[in-house]
Amino acid sequence: KRPGKLHADKGYDYRKCRVALRRRGIKCRIARRGIESTQRLGRHRWVVERTFAWLNRFRRVRVRYERRDDIHLAFTMLACALITWRAVKRFC
Repeated sequence: KRPGKLHADKGYDYRKCRVALRRRGIKCRIARRGIESTQRLGRHRWVVERTFAWLNRFRRVRVRYERRDDIHLAFTMLACALITWRAVKRFC
């Protein structure tokens, strides 16, 4: 599935990136170099960075030892389940 919208920082402010996204029908919100600050994009990017940080606490997911994709996916899903369980346990 394709995303409906893409948020990116100034590192992706190139015409070819915008054209490629437009060609695929993806709306983009890319901060422009020298004009916009990245603070407005930080709200959306923080969620992604935080999630990666949570997943990196699991060494088996961070350092990929498995060659098979299905096994790596299983460990990633197990890590996500543990993260969710800990969050629910904290609020209950």
